[in-house]
Amino acid sequence: MAAHKPRKTPSPAANERGEPRSEQAYRYIVDAIKQGTLPPGTRIREVDLAERTGLSRTPVREALNRLQLEGLVANDPGRGTIITELDHSMVNELYAMREVLEGTAAGLAARHASEVEIAFLREINERDAQLTDTLDLVRNNKLFHSTLYRCAHNRYLLKMLHSLQESMMLLGPSTLTKPGRAETARSEHDGIIDALERRDSESAEDLARRHIREAYKVRLEAFFEAYE
Repeated sequence: MAAHKPRKTPSPAANERGEPRSEQAYRYIVDAIKQGTLPPGTRIREVDLAERTGLSRTPVREALNRLQLEGLVANDPGRGTIITELDHSMVNELYAMREVLEGTAAGLAARHASEVEIAFLREINERDAQLTDTLDLVRNNKLFHSTLYRCAHNRYLLKMLHSLQESMMLLGPSTLTKPGRAETARSEHDGIIDALERRDSESAEDLARRHIREAYKVRLEAFFEAYE
């Protein structure tokens, strides 16, 4: 697969933030994966990335080593260094972990979230009904889930969820692009919020787990359709 060339990010702005050069290179690659300009399977070369970022090859190499440890970059015998491609087994493992972690987050949120936080979750979900653009729906969905994570008030769980979200970038387009999924997800979110308001941690966890399983079904269908 030919390498896509993301827009070059000026390094001076990054330098003004005082970031190490390896962090600048790392953030550039991660942002490109998020934006889809470096999709899974894309071959990446140190020299090309150094040219695009205006950095030397050393910080780029350090960034790639870090990304490889995190599973976002892999070495392919035939293509060299590539953005990791997920197979069926890896997708299954990701969603299995997401179900466990998000279910736990919802259960904890039912016990620890403030009334204001729960009201904000409701506001986010109600706003969702007013959105028609897919990108806006995806952003709002991410806000809902990241807010739910914070409502758990557990820093270690939050760290694990953020790490999982990095790997989820490799899945490609959101399941919300499938017709009808946005409406169904909104209804599932409503159920979770209702459980939070009742302070029913068992129900909140069960509903959150079910929500992720439904998303996985949609993802799996899209995964197999891509190989037809």
